[in-house]
Amino acid sequence: MEFTSKQTEIGVAAKIGAILFLVWAVLHIWVGLEGVYQYFSASAVEQWNMLIGGINSPRETFQHSTDAITKHAQSQLIVNFCIDVGGYGILGLVVAWMIWTQACWLGYFIGLVVIGIADLAFTFCLLISGIIEINAGTVGGPLIWMLAIIITPFGLPPLIRKI
Repeated sequence: MEFTSKQTEIGVAAKIGAILFLVWAVLHIWVGLEGVYQYFSASAVEQWNMLIGGINSPRETFQHSTDAITKHAQSQLIVNFCIDVGGYGILGLVVAWMIWTQACWLGYFIGLVVIGIADLAFTFCLLISGIIEINAGTVGGPLIWMLAIIITPFGLPPLIRKI
C-alpha cells in the first residue's frame, strides 16, 4: 500500500476537498486567534461567551465564577482550548497542501482521522449537547469536514496499485 503518489495530476474532487480542508483550516485558525485575543483583552466572562450560548447553556443564565482563582483557571483552560483549535487549523492547512500538491492519501487519512477526532469531539461534546451556540461557524466546521472527507477520495489516485 502506498500513501503518496508520484502523480502530479489531481482530480477535481480532490481539489474541491483540498479547498474544503483549507476553508476548515481558516475557520479554526480564526478560533485560535480570537481565543488569544479574548484572553489578552477581555475577562473570563467574554472568553466563556465564545463557548456557550446553546440551548443547554444560555449566556443569560450561565453562572460565572466570582473568585479570582477559579476565574484564572477557567481563563487558562479556555485559551488552551482555543489555541488547540488553532493548532488543528494549522494541521488542516498541511492536509489541504498535501492533497492539492501531492494527491496524497496520507494527507487525506490525517484529515479523516486526526481532524475527525477534533471535529467529532466538538460536535458531540459542545454542539449536539447544546453547550455552544448553533450558528454558521459552529455547524459549518463539522459540515465542511464531512464534505471534505466524502468528496476528496474521488479525486485521488487509486490507493492500491494493480499488479
